[in-house]
Amino acid sequence: MHRIDVQEIVAIAKEAGRCIMQIYKHDFEVEYKQDKSPLTLADRMSNDIIERALGRLSINYPILSEESKHAPYDLRRNWKYYWLVDPLDGTKEFVKKNNEFTVNIALIFQNTPILGVVYAPALDLCYWAKQGEGAFKNGIRLPYCLEQNKNTFKIVISRSHVSDETQAFVHALNTKKKKKELVSIGSSLKLCLVAEGRADIYPRLGPTMEWDTGAAHAILKESMCEIYCYDDNSVLKYNSKESLLNPYFYCKRKEKLC
Repeated sequence: MHRIDVQEIVAIAKEAGRCIMQIYKHDFEVEYKQDKSPLTLADRMSNDIIERALGRLSINYPILSEESKHAPYDLRRNWKYYWLVDPLDGTKEFVKKNNEFTVNIALIFQNTPILGVVYAPALDLCYWAKQGEGAFKNGIRLPYCLEQNKNTFKIVISRSHVSDETQAFVHALNTKKKKKELVSIGSSLKLCLVAEGRADIYPRLGPTMEWDTGAAHAILKESMCEIYCYDDNSVLKYNSKESLLNPYFYCKRKEKLC
């Protein structure tokens, strides 16, 4: 891992982001996959750029991407390192043109994200982290310590996916007399808000895939946060089962900022 410069991965994410924005500025067609999730030319072109660029790096790791054919579990279970990619996270937000979509690139080592880049091209926001080197947003180290959070408990919820289970979770939260405040945003930006310190918790009691969380999870880890499985409070793991579907989870800070 020491041979990988996280800024190389930032540059790859930004290159993909520039391509996405060229499509975003114009009308584009939307297809739908078997699971009814949207797919656009931007997803495909971003994926091509990322896979080619990762393939040119000096270290050649396998790539697991949402938009490519997935290796069978019997093969990928033996991967020590691999790239986990969502070339356009938040395609629904991309289609709605609300700017809340990202490029996600993570490096996974033995079921754990150790490097992550989340780039929101329409907002020109870039988050990155590498194990042992800290987490950053546009070059500023995370987390922030925000005084205005002292009297409110900020809960991040999805812009497009809010389940009944999530609503029940929010209702049952004990916020120690702090006023609950809901913050809605799309894509992996939800996880990044917790990493920043701008939100206290993000519960996701609904379906997500491993590529939805991997890059932001690396950023969370380097900013004193963690993603926990809802059922048993264990830390979320990657490539540890045949299905790439995440269990329900929540993410929060491991210790207070202020």
